[in-house]
Amino acid sequence: MDALACGPAMDPAVSLDQKVIDALPDVAEILETKLHGESAWAKATRVKILHKDGREEDYFMKVSSGPHGLEALKGEFESTAAIYSITPEFCPKPIAWGTFAGDPTLHFYICKFYNFTKGVPEPRSFCEKLARLHSNHTSPDGKFGFHCVTYNGNLPQDNSWSDSWEAFFAKGLRHVLKIREERAGPNVELDGLLPALFDRVIPRLLRPLESDGRRILPSLVHGDLWYGNASIVDQNTDEGIIYDPASFWAHNEYELGNWRPDRNRFTRRYFEAYHSHIPKSEPQEDYDDRNALYSLRFNLHASAMFPQQETFLQMAIEEIKRLTERYPEEYNPKEKL
Repeated sequence: MDALACGPAMDPAVSLDQKVIDALPDVAEILETKLHGESAWAKATRVKILHKDGREEDYFMKVSSGPHGLEALKGEFESTAAIYSITPEFCPKPIAWGTFAGDPTLHFYICKFYNFTKGVPEPRSFCEKLARLHSNHTSPDGKFGFHCVTYNGNLPQDNSWSDSWEAFFAKGLRHVLKIREERAGPNVELDGLLPALFDRVIPRLLRPLESDGRRILPSLVHGDLWYGNASIVDQNTDEGIIYDPASFWAHNEYELGNWRPDRNRFTRRYFEAYHSHIPKSEPQEDYDDRNALYSLRFNLHASAMFPQQETFLQMAIEEIKRLTERYPEEYNPKEKL
């Protein structure tokens, strides 16, 4: 590209690699770079540019390192692109992802930048958009999964394709448990509960969704929809968007498992607003326990990401205990539910 002028407001902590500059659209000048946040596995930057047509625009850049950083940012780009293709007003427009030319250990993801207003988006409009996302059933070959690995925080998910939602969920949960054990070590109490969880609870709660003439059409889920990944972009209307996804094609209700804990700030109003657009799956009498099953996977995600915080693991263990006590027998599909 042509020689590029840079403005004076450059944050010395920010490295703007040539690959990043090349990925930004129609750049006349880099006006400003500013560190925007940092986590244990990524650093965020706001980049203000002047376009060749005279417009100024802000972009969000996330940088991670190493092989996992590369895969995580690829997964975020592919997830956001999939969401944007269905509901473009519901997420930032993804621009690019790649590896720095000057340092092949560093990787980037770029999307449109938003100034957020503190709070959780207004439930009616937010849940209408989420329901619209979930109502687009265009998964390849009608399968559950995703075409690449996506990351929930620093946790890679097993997104390999499955014909059955029960099989996909069980496989993904075993993967999460394996990573948790690698990071935190074995837990005798948890290990003792797992046979009943996989042999009794999961078949009992998920197999009826795909039995007796019922079927699930895969929905594209955000995959990590807690309040930290949804923000208000219009303070007058409390309209919001979602970002930082860990997507795959799933049972739509899986998304709501992350809303169950009070810590995630999606109250009953959000459940009610969502189900005003998409009814609860049949059998509806299993709905709350399905939601609990999906929720415990998110607690196991957190226990793998933050192994020093035992609260998340204990919450998952208590829920598994409750469900295994509630469903003490192996599932017999011939019995009336």
